[in-house]
Amino acid sequence: MATALAKAPHTDTSVEHAARIDHVSKSFAGPAGPQLVLDDITLDVAPGEFVTLLGASGCGKSTLLNLVAGLDRPSAGAISTDGRPALMFQEHALFPWLTAGKNIELALKLRGVPKAERHGRAEDLLELVRLGGAYGKRVHELSGGMRQRVALARALAQDSKLLLMDEPFASLDAITRDVLHDELTRIWREAGVSVLFVTHNVREAVRLAQRVVLLSSRPGRIAREWTVGIPHPRRIEDSAVAELSVEITEELRGEIRRHGQH
Repeated sequence: MATALAKAPHTDTSVEHAARIDHVSKSFAGPAGPQLVLDDITLDVAPGEFVTLLGASGCGKSTLLNLVAGLDRPSAGAISTDGRPALMFQEHALFPWLTAGKNIELALKLRGVPKAERHGRAEDLLELVRLGGAYGKRVHELSGGMRQRVALARALAQDSKLLLMDEPFASLDAITRDVLHDELTRIWREAGVSVLFVTHNVREAVRLAQRVVLLSSRPGRIAREWTVGIPHPRRIEDSAVAELSVEITEELRGEIRRHGQH
């Protein structure tokens, strides 16, 4: 399908990769012995690249993301990243007793940003996610989409070159999710970060990514990859997005059938 899409603006070509996953496997203890969840995964994410991980529930997508984030260690293989990644979850995980701005300032504080600079930087990040003026709002005053924007701003406050996103829009309604797809694409292109994005939504994967990586059902292995050559801006209803989504969905269904899942 289609030719390669040009790298996002501000790509740092002096760095070979934002993330390198080298023959990684992961097992967990189970009642009948070790259970293999990921098997021999090798994947590079280039500087400035947007990659989505796609697969059926339980295929190890989130496990792989946690390994890249450093929250767990692989059973075999090695993972390296260009600096410490920032991780954004499905739930916003904001502190409800803090304002939107103070939630972002906390990330800046942990990064070592001087106190005198934090307020201004938090305001700038809120502007970047189109929440200018929301600095003093409490979490309960924000809609679901606004909370995820604050969570995104907090992730960006870590000044990481790699943003890891674990189904961050899955709990949102379709319209809000559509708006945030546009916003994430804009921010990715403006900030020049690399993104590794986990989803089970095929259209979401195609709409956002430069490359879609399909994992097989457990144990998770790389079943196939697609380079997405559809120019931005993309819409979820675009015919090219729909066409590639159908192709990927058929592959996903085949993987599920091969592994006896329903």
